Amino acid sequence: MPQVVRSRIRALHGPPPVTPLPHRARSLADSEAVAVLHRAARALLEALPELTDRLVEALREQEPAYRAAMETEAAEIWQEVHHSLRHNVASLIQPREFREAAHRTSRWIGETRAEQGVPLDAVMHAFRMGGAMVWQDLVDDTARRSPEDTRLLVHVAADVWNFVDEHCGVVAEAYRQAERRLSWRRENRQRLMTAALLDGTARIADLPDAALMLGLPVHGRYAVLAVAAARRAPHDTGKPPVTLAEDTPVLWHSAGEVELAILPLGAGPVAADTEPPAEGEAEPERNAGPCPAPGAELASVAQDLTVPPGTRVGISSVVDGLASVGDARRLAETALRACPASGGTVLLDEHLPAALVVSSPGLGTALADRVLGPLDRIDPADRDVLIETLTAWLDSDGSAQRAGAKLYCHRNTVLNRLRRFEQLTGRCLTRPSDAVEVSLALAARRLLTG
Repeated sequence: MPQVVRSRIRALHGPPPVTPLPHRARSLADSEAVAVLHRAARALLEALPELTDRLVEALREQEPAYRAAMETEAAEIWQEVHHSLRHNVASLIQPREFREAAHRTSRWIGETRAEQGVPLDAVMHAFRMGGAMVWQDLVDDTARRSPEDTRLLVHVAADVWNFVDEHCGVVAEAYRQAERRLSWRRENRQRLMTAALLDGTARIADLPDAALMLGLPVHGRYAVLAVAAARRAPHDTGKPPVTLAEDTPVLWHSAGEVELAILPLGAGPVAADTEPPAEGEAEPERNAGPCPAPGAELASVAQDLTVPPGTRVGISSVVDGLASVGDARRLAETALRACPASGGTVLLDEHLPAALVVSSPGLGTALADRVLGPLDRIDPADRDVLIETLTAWLDSDGSAQRAGAKLYCHRNTVLNRLRRFEQLTGRCLTRPSDAVEVSLALAARRLLTG
């Protein structure tokens, strides 16, 4: 066999497909070569089942991705190869009649293999193996019937291989389009599942599928972050509004102006009433170490957060199970409402009184008006001083000394202002019930009326 014929077979693992060469005027030798090609192609069509068997066996031996597929759908793979060979070999004889059908077959193969997850490299390798086998059979048939015509095939070799390259391009484009569709569907389904979990509308029966798709445990422990970010630059779109510690698992979801994040916190502690194993049974696997207290765990998350200026973050309490993520979302949004307008991070468990206030804005506003309303009748500057002093005193656990240090005034000044507050409002700050009302009223005025 001429060396120029053999060399093209080595292109199996050569450079990527090239754009087919433009049509060129054919010489007399080219016309004779086309006739030789047609005779050999017709013979190939007559022996197509045997050619299909050989190509399928070659794929089984040389391409692991197809070998795995043949274990479950051997008949389907054989029919696919046979169908593709029939249209492609027929296209060598009658290109106008069979070209579109051959393209449709190649596109279908590309789409089907993408849906099955067969790597594109494996699909391209299979097509080039088929092209090499067809070319070899064309040469061998011509050498057997008319040895003197073998040299003429050199004139059509480029056309045959450009034809193979053309179909490799068709397959690759169809494969990539199918990949994009599948990726969009997968991402859309993930978004819908995540939204259902956060809304609390996910069905119990769907939780195992959701856990598998999202990579979350059904029976794990969770918290939710609710983030209201300040206006971000256009180039920041798509990036998380806050940054968590490295390697922290998180699943983000956009809910309008608020970004939500599901935080898986691992498995919970082993139940205290777990029955001991029966005699001879193995001890059940337990956590490697003690489960951290939920407050400490979430405090660590909050400490490691990088929050841009003006961004507000609310962190829910810990909930058990994927089915409770919707409850965690509502708790996180309550914590977010308890956040200062200027920004910051609020852990719900550490701000429960403020959370109570924002959970019922009407009652919170009524309480603030009832307790602090008398202050609105004095000069606004005096009112602000009294509220600032009262807030500092409460934040200092009732210590006038520490409150004075914060306000840069003497402790007696603090005590005098507190007595004036009591006279104006009729509240006694040493009475626990009054102190609670005053504290909640201050939170309500700060959070609900600015």
